[in-house]
Amino acid sequence: MTTTTHYETDFYQWTQQQAALLRQGLLSAVDIEHLAEEIESMGRSDRRSLGSFLENILLHLLKWRYQPERRGSSWIESIGNGRSAIDRLLEDSPSLAPQLPVLVTAEYRRARKEAVRQTGLPLATFPEPCPFTVEQITSDYWPD
Repeated sequence: MTTTTHYETDFYQWTQQQAALLRQGLLSAVDIEHLAEEIESMGRSDRRSLGSFLENILLHLLKWRYQPERRGSSWIESIGNGRSAIDRLLEDSPSLAPQLPVLVTAEYRRARKEAVRQTGLPLATFPEPCPFTVEQITSDYWPD
């Protein structure tokens, strides 16, 4: 079997083969194209994770601001966990930090729609542009 077949039929085995080939210095035997795709995919995965954490924090900040009567420990925990996860992710991948403003804009649109779904409040309740700065989203900020 070739490494390409393993990639297509047994991804885990393929990863182990590729790691072994790299460690042995057998670069000509490495499945370069698939390996490059997987490395790029890992970067996209970190970016998607960052976006997901941002969306969740934004959702809960919106609910915190616009449904103060429903504030609770689960929202506090969700926001805190998201902020911690972002801290860890940016420690490992600091080059993602400059992408935060663009990601906040994209994820805010999703969070706003989800806030409507979860709260039952009209879309107009939630401002169209994100009302929170990157600093507020990632720090110990709590809306009034």
